[in-house]
Amino acid sequence: MRKLLGAALTVLVAVSLVACGGSKPPTPPTGPFSNASLNGQYAFSMSGIDLSGAYFARIGSFTADGNGNITGGLQDSLNLSSGAPASMVSFTSGTYEVQSNGRATATISVAGGGSLQIALAMQSATAGYIVETDLNASGSGTFNQQTSADFAAAALGHPYVFNVSGVSFLNTKAGPINMVGQLIGDGNGNITGGVMDTNDGNAAGPSGATAIAPGTYALDSNNGNGTSFGRGTMTFNGRTFGFYIVDDTHFKMLEEDTLGGSAGDALQQAATIPTENSQFTGSFVYLINGDGIVGTSGNVGRAARFSADGNGGVGTISLDTNNDGNYTHVSQGGNISAATYAIDTANSGSGRGTFTFKASGVATFSYVFYMISPAQAALLETSTGFVGGGTMYAQSAGPFTVSGSVGNYASGWSGIELGTATAVPYEEDYVVQYSLSSAGSSNISGGSDYQYLGLSTKTSASNVPVGGTLTIKQDGTLNNHYEFAVNGSPSLTLDFQAYFVNVGMVVMVCSDNDRTTTGVITQQ
Repeated sequence: MRKLLGAALTVLVAVSLVACGGSKPPTPPTGPFSNASLNGQYAFSMSGIDLSGAYFARIGSFTADGNGNITGGLQDSLNLSSGAPASMVSFTSGTYEVQSNGRATATISVAGGGSLQIALAMQSATAGYIVETDLNASGSGTFNQQTSADFAAAALGHPYVFNVSGVSFLNTKAGPINMVGQLIGDGNGNITGGVMDTNDGNAAGPSGATAIAPGTYALDSNNGNGTSFGRGTMTFNGRTFGFYIVDDTHFKMLEEDTLGGSAGDALQQAATIPTENSQFTGSFVYLINGDGIVGTSGNVGRAARFSADGNGGVGTISLDTNNDGNYTHVSQGGNISAATYAIDTANSGSGRGTFTFKASGVATFSYVFYMISPAQAALLETSTGFVGGGTMYAQSAGPFTVSGSVGNYASGWSGIELGTATAVPYEEDYVVQYSLSSAGSSNISGGSDYQYLGLSTKTSASNVPVGGTLTIKQDGTLNNHYEFAVNGSPSLTLDFQAYFVNVGMVVMVCSDNDRTTTGVITQQ
């Protein structure tokens, strides 16, 4: 759930407002991308806030012809400010332009009038980050190339781990909600079981492990939407979701019922997941976004690293958290206690586990996870007074160095700018592409497209230069420092605490008191 003036949000970056002024000319982009790189059908998902500050989300599919034209598509959208159910609309046409560095813009015409404007940062020809830029709403997410041969019920005959977040209307009031779990499809339109956990800000507390009762799913036969775009619907445990198939390993989902609204992804679960404590070992990195629900509340982002010893013990903890602009770093030491984990043997085969640790003077941090593979998990935070979710990854062995990280990167950032004496908070969403050199300073150079949206601010900008520096501490396995200078109007300096998953992937959280922004960086 995203937050503006008390409604929830997420992201990853640290930013300080510096000086107003014009932007300097961007460095001409270089790289292997072109219009031909965006070619085929792509499923996308994004969520954020609308002009009133209410939660919105959209998932869908668009077709690019490799020559700068959008030839069709379909989307489901949900806007909780209207009180109306989710709606479905066709894309009729459109145009796009891909720069050589992988940044792209597109305008897509919508049946019945209007258009959707987006900016992309392509990690590759098959995936990347997406931001809405038309000032009707501000949201961000991801896109993935679809495999049309998998647009069939039989493709979903596997166990999947799902991870969705949004808004709950439990007890007739809006509050943040996150749900993670394992659901099992039989390939014939049936959900045969699974287990899930829910953290609903309107409930008395986290649900704990909850069995998924038998449910159903089906491809949409209306106008051939299922076979043309991979769209379908599924129902389980009293909730209904629209979905778009990426391929048999992945689908995007949007809740479309009266219980609220939530969106996210489901990924096929590997057969080789930990089933006991001894199989869960090594270093792990995670990223969490969510909301405080007690006291003054506020948007929260966390990035962290820990190790699991194979015997239920957690160590080498490093955590950076930004709670509504209040940044705190936690390091392993005498201040850490009760640090344990457990693979759930009562729900054997589900991939479910838990871990917790207490940081003296800060908080007790508690989590539920569902393993997608030995190297990735969906994560639900269940700490007292907090609702949030994210992803956990196995961390490859260090050391990490600047010289070893040289290359081109795509990134997505999203979060809340907390406002000043003359401005209310607003959501900001970025797509960024940059090159990293091995220079000791100013080793980042690239460009960005972004949008700010709030009750007193509406700004969209394209092709804005970005510079900055990556500084790696010690062996790089704990928190490191990214500084990004966005040379727009106004200019911004963004400071992040960053954790390497591996040389090609970094997660970050803002360490600034003006923003609670988070982000992910992936190598192109």
